[in-house]
Amino acid sequence: MLENFELVKPADIEKRSFEILSGILGDRVFPEMHEPIIKRVIHTTADFDYADNLIFSPDAVNEGINAIQSGCNIVTDTKMAAAGINKKALSKFGGSVICFMDDEAVAAEAKERDVTRASVCMDTAAQDSKNRIYAVGNAPTALIRLYELVCSGAISPALVVGVPVGFVNVVESKELFKKAGVPYILAEGRKGGSNVAAAIINAMLYMIK
Repeated sequence: MLENFELVKPADIEKRSFEILSGILGDRVFPEMHEPIIKRVIHTTADFDYADNLIFSPDAVNEGINAIQSGCNIVTDTKMAAAGINKKALSKFGGSVICFMDDEAVAAEAKERDVTRASVCMDTAAQDSKNRIYAVGNAPTALIRLYELVCSGAISPALVVGVPVGFVNVVESKELFKKAGVPYILAEGRKGGSNVAAAIINAMLYMIK
């Protein structure tokens, strides 16, 4: 049975994976700045639906890359997304990954207000102007709160990655950012996840020469 397996050196597995997924995509053509992100998300999830459901506002990728190069921080709504982002690559530009989900003050405030910790995390992150990219992969409540903060003028993100996954308010929260007036990368529909959010950020990091 082992003769059916493809022999690939450990260092070449990722390269071979991208070759396979590119072959499956066939003649599909994507905008130059979108292709590395779409392919990395497909590589992360093995879900080819992302070839169609990832949407980008005009110049969103350039805005994100410019913010990274300027040394901004990236805020996530989960520790899983934070863990998945390549912090070594980000640190070269002076930025950090920020996640307040374990912050005791955040937990206490969320309990007192009877709201999710993820939404309070956005309030906390908004207090630091260095936090310029928000990557939401799990909680639509975080995305909704971000929208409120943008509309109130409290923050003006360089990029919002809105890819929460699930059923309650997921689709609706993503739709908000189509009219929020800030650069965005969204996963339309119910699909998404912390791994998708991290993959999008990593793709931009790897696009920087």
